[in-house]
Amino acid sequence: MTSNDSAAPDYDVVVVGAGVVGSAIARDLAGYDLKLALLDSRNDVGDGTSKANTAILHTGYDASPGTLESRLVKEGYHLLAEYAGQSGIPVLKTGALLVAWDSEQLETLPKLKAKAEANGYARTEIVNADHVYATVPDLGPGALGGLRVPDESIICTWSTTIALATDAVQRGVALRLNTAVEGVEVGESLTTVRTNHGTIRTRWLVNAAGLGGDTIDAMLGFDRFHLNPRRGELLVFDKLARPKVPVIVLPVPSKVGKGVLVSPTIYGNVMVGPTAEDMTDRADTGTTEEGFDFLFMKGQGLVPSLMDEEVTAAYAGLRAAHDRTDYLIEADPTQRYLVAGCIRSTGLTSCMAVARHVHGLLREAGLDPSPRTNLPDPPRLPNIGEHALRPYQDDELIARDPAYGEVVCFCERATKGEIRDACHGAIPARDQGALRRRTRAMNGRCQGFFCGAAVKELLESYTKEDAR
Repeated sequence: MTSNDSAAPDYDVVVVGAGVVGSAIARDLAGYDLKLALLDSRNDVGDGTSKANTAILHTGYDASPGTLESRLVKEGYHLLAEYAGQSGIPVLKTGALLVAWDSEQLETLPKLKAKAEANGYARTEIVNADHVYATVPDLGPGALGGLRVPDESIICTWSTTIALATDAVQRGVALRLNTAVEGVEVGESLTTVRTNHGTIRTRWLVNAAGLGGDTIDAMLGFDRFHLNPRRGELLVFDKLARPKVPVIVLPVPSKVGKGVLVSPTIYGNVMVGPTAEDMTDRADTGTTEEGFDFLFMKGQGLVPSLMDEEVTAAYAGLRAAHDRTDYLIEADPTQRYLVAGCIRSTGLTSCMAVARHVHGLLREAGLDPSPRTNLPDPPRLPNIGEHALRPYQDDELIARDPAYGEVVCFCERATKGEIRDACHGAIPARDQGALRRRTRAMNGRCQGFFCGAAVKELLESYTKEDAR
């Protein structure tokens, strides 16, 4: 027994990692009579792996049948789609098309269709080359056929994490940002979490730390999975290119991996990527000339005319590559510890199902709180998707508050009202990256060249207001 066991706990459950999975877990547990904290080492929620991925809401058609991932992606698709409608997370069902470029890929299509059906998704359709080109007329020459997946969707990954984390905070979760876990000491009844801002005593610890998950797991004495950062670079093309890519265009998966896709984004752009480069630095999200050249070469084969359009941004994200074949979500009742690890990019889709699964495992392990009543409604986020009404277009909103008609970022049509709200929200934006993720400000063709000074001035002004 350590000395902390004689003191009262600060929390019943501490969740480490405020990405999309950790935020969903905290929100779910906050529906019960528990005192909770959500920790993250960064300055904002969703500022790690969750902020930079291909932003696809997956049906789960291509998951490995019988795996935990397959079940949770399938469940999560419906849970997140419903929650998006409640909270204003932008989602658009575009459908996807897997394109076969050679006879081997063409012969793989029936296997992929059978795999989808084994996963409970029966709406895929094998189509011929004429159908492929009717769907995507700008596709490069040589396609032999394809597999149509009509229910794949594009989603705003930024809004998803912000909505879930805000919901958690409004339900009473203590969000502690800039808080890095430096050590864990398990006592007889309490666990002490040592951070860069002091110690926290908790009954249960939940590890949803993403790329840091194996490090936290090792603090509890485990050596069951190992993560390495895999950098994925992407190119973003101007909105004028959007008609060229009406659906998500996917390669037929190979033994090497899923390859490079071309996809519309929820913000009206077109995206090409990602690359897949194994790294050692868990913070290196820099883009490279080699990555640009590789993606340009791939894009030239997939949609040649797209390469004549303007590239407005290039970015990179790190995903947690691991040495397991499935999600690792397990509870250790003796240490009052649960790990939610090895959750790859499908975690965006499965996050709410993962949260339900985590709650079930904690209940089985002895944490059985009563449900809370009178929970607040989910937060309603301003729409930053291009397919629906934006604040600058909303005459009634502008009539009530002219700040929503005062455009600050002209590339992305972000308004003074949106910037103000983002800075004063339940989880306020405290830097330009956080502001981008809430409003799209400085995320367009000029990348802040024209509006950057004005946006920075507003950010500093509203931040000072909150500090008073």
